[in-house]
Amino acid sequence: MNNNLLNVGFRQQAIFIPNEAMKAERKNIAETTAVLVANLSKLGFGVSENLLIALNNVSPVYQLKVLEAAKTITGVNKNWTPLVKGWDTPTGESFVDHIMTFFANVFQAKGTKLQCGHIIPAGTFPLERYNGCPFCGTPFEFGKIESFNQGSKFKILELWTEKEAGEFLADLLTSKTALDATQADSLKLLLKELPVPEVKIGMKETLMLVIDIFSENDEPQKAQALFTSPTDILRYLWFKHTGFLQIIEPKTIVKRKTKNAGHITKRLDKSAKEKLAATEELKLKYGRKESLRVATWLNGLDVDTQKMCEGMHPKRQMWIRFIRALRLPEYAKRTGFEKLKELLDKFYNEDYTIWQGQVNHFRLRADAENTFNLLKQRPGMFARSLFANMLWFGSEDTIKAFSEVVDKVPARLVFTLNMYAENYFNTENRRVVKPLGGIAKNIPGNALLRLYDNKQMEEMKNAIAELTILAMKKRFAAVENKNKTIFIDPMLFKIPLSIGDRSESVQDLPSALMGTRFEVEGDKVRLFMQWGNGLHAQHMDMDLSCHIAYENNKTEFCSYYNLVATGCKHSGDIRSIPEKIGTAEYIEITVSELKKAGAKYVTFTSNAYSNGSISPNMVVGWMNSKHPMTISERTGVAYDPSCVQHQVRIVSSLTKGLVFGVLDVENSEVIWLEMPFGGQLVNNLNMKNIELLLQKLDSKLSIGNLLKIKAEAQGLNILENKNADEVYTREWAMNTAAVTKLLVD
Repeated sequence: MNNNLLNVGFRQQAIFIPNEAMKAERKNIAETTAVLVANLSKLGFGVSENLLIALNNVSPVYQLKVLEAAKTITGVNKNWTPLVKGWDTPTGESFVDHIMTFFANVFQAKGTKLQCGHIIPAGTFPLERYNGCPFCGTPFEFGKIESFNQGSKFKILELWTEKEAGEFLADLLTSKTALDATQADSLKLLLKELPVPEVKIGMKETLMLVIDIFSENDEPQKAQALFTSPTDILRYLWFKHTGFLQIIEPKTIVKRKTKNAGHITKRLDKSAKEKLAATEELKLKYGRKESLRVATWLNGLDVDTQKMCEGMHPKRQMWIRFIRALRLPEYAKRTGFEKLKELLDKFYNEDYTIWQGQVNHFRLRADAENTFNLLKQRPGMFARSLFANMLWFGSEDTIKAFSEVVDKVPARLVFTLNMYAENYFNTENRRVVKPLGGIAKNIPGNALLRLYDNKQMEEMKNAIAELTILAMKKRFAAVENKNKTIFIDPMLFKIPLSIGDRSESVQDLPSALMGTRFEVEGDKVRLFMQWGNGLHAQHMDMDLSCHIAYENNKTEFCSYYNLVATGCKHSGDIRSIPEKIGTAEYIEITVSELKKAGAKYVTFTSNAYSNGSISPNMVVGWMNSKHPMTISERTGVAYDPSCVQHQVRIVSSLTKGLVFGVLDVENSEVIWLEMPFGGQLVNNLNMKNIELLLQKLDSKLSIGNLLKIKAEAQGLNILENKNADEVYTREWAMNTAAVTKLLVD
């Protein structure tokens, strides 16, 4: 039990202490407690006073569990040895060295024969500088972390009890925005250890994880009570089959996996084989027990069959596959399954009307009255199509119709409208989008924008801003609040509200919202990538790279093929992983050199050069410290957990290339963002997509600004110190699910 809760606690910058672990009230600090705190400090953690008292009262066995959990999370037991020793001093290797070595191996010339079998001719690579083969990238020598406690800032851990764990579980369940990968993983861990509280679940994807617990516990009736539509059932079945909480089309999954298995070298291309394998994996097979359970769920839905069919229609082809695999027509013939029989008859005969079809019918005929009457029936859909309808029917009539139902629109959609209007109503602007299951793409603006001049578009933006801000102020004002003062941490004005951008990677260290800006305290930013831990030795080529962009559209790359670039040094290209312990690559970035050269952005990327997607459980991130960070001349190990500013663990099975951060050179800030892209090389990255994503994040309302709206609506006086009735700090914002409570519906 405690291991799962310890892991979730660290993500909340806390240590979980169960009630039963408390043994006695000790007045003096025990020796084991002092040793634990000292070891945590080496890993970059400090402890609060309350936590220190609690740790002092637990048994040494539990203290050891805490330390082992901290070591696992920070990865100190992994292999962090790069290819080159003392890689901050370049080896001077060149393309010519690789060519000479290639011919030396073809003709079996004289030279030093390495463990991998390759011959390295004299006068090429300086072998004394390498931990492995410089030609094939196979590591032979491994070192341990030599430097600890170089970080200039501790991550102060707080006490987390069963009460806080239960409250956090409730926050996740009631979150009004979709959970990212970290939150979803935390929810899974908590549901294994804690009972499900009686709260209203906020999102459909969250619902699936709760239903899964009931199904695993063989409590189908409890799951039945949570299903409200056939789409919920389809979403759950697809989640169990693929692991995706969203309904990603089978063709999309096959296409991504096929493309990931491609290779720029034709003879190494395995895309055709992977296409067959991916198609086979997605085939549906169900036993009698599972089929009866799903038939019972569908038959037991308290929804009209007409509405059920309408909800099933957008995924008609998927439903046909599931209906056949689950033998639903067979169960529909049984006594007691009359509703299922009626549903299948209507669905197969298409004896139902589609709401969206009716909307499109009136819209194409420019019938504003009937279009708006239909949209008012579904305020959420009205909000999602508001901008397009403003261009189609005109701003005044559309806003007037929408204002009648804006109070029924979920708050997350109201804020989304306010945030993205600036980018949408701009004829010269392109937008970055990420299709479900796809990679980031930039698309042109709506063609109808060309019908309007700048003044008209400015009026549209102002109309949306006035309507949405007024709607949110009304919602805040309707909530009774007896408090008089409020404190808003200045850092919250740098953290965007978590709406619309869900991260697909897990943050095992204290988590941050996408778009959060991290200050670079020193002059160095050190990127790291560790992969292959727990896997058998094999060829698995992952690449850590960075893309340097200048104001004049000039670009540079620091990657396996260009180990030294302006202000950047790479630790060498490893293409094979050792047995079970994994391997690592680094890039050292010197901010002052980049400023001097006029660089604007440095984008951090990782790619799977090998066939397939990025290695599961790969860890990427960056280190930063006010103090100099050492690099071992003996082994090249450059990892120090105390210097880690942010890191993520890759869990998506469809990611080929990933952007995991951008250094804003001028402001000396690293912006945490996540953007998947296709291709084996950093060269496949479209920098325009990065710029558009940064624009999108900049347009988002910050948590701080949302709190200012709340303060204004509720008449709260904003104080500059924490002696206020309501206190909102950066630590509070770490629980992003709790932040969504501000989205008043």
